[in-house]
Amino acid sequence: MRTLGPGSVSSLLKIGLDVAYGLLWIILGVLLLAFVAAILIPLDNLVAEVGEPGAGNQIPLERPLLLFAVGSFCAYFGAFALIVGRLRAIFRTLTLGDPFHPENVGRMRQIGLILASVTGGVWLWQTWAARLSPGAMEPQGLGELLTPAFSVLVVFVLAEVFREGARLRREAELTI
Repeated sequence: MRTLGPGSVSSLLKIGLDVAYGLLWIILGVLLLAFVAAILIPLDNLVAEVGEPGAGNQIPLERPLLLFAVGSFCAYFGAFALIVGRLRAIFRTLTLGDPFHPENVGRMRQIGLILASVTGGVWLWQTWAARLSPGAMEPQGLGELLTPAFSVLVVFVLAEVFREGARLRREAELTI
């Protein structure tokens, strides 16, 4: 089976990305509705249990905490919707048989920046949550950032590969 062009593996992956993109936006819509509901519903004597059921820490569920949690999930899924949107655009060029389209460089860089932001945000959120509820969660160490940071660097390297491919393609077009 071919890897590029119509009817190829890349076109099948693009269909999968299209489905994932739609699902991410549905999830984001539900989360935004939950955010609005968290603003409007009364929160009297509600508690959240963090940790093992029955043995976790009881935290009073106050509106700012609930809004922060739901807002964080909105940001998380929104960031991944942006990433999948950029991937869809890249796979569109792969399906057309044009992998080294000049715009793919910027798309890869955007994916890298979004991934870096998500990685840093999740690390900060988990560190904050561990301090909010000691014993229920372990604070994140810098070691937990190793794999995600490596992934972000790989995306930036791939962006440079795409940049070089686009440059070589431009040179080849000029020599013909």
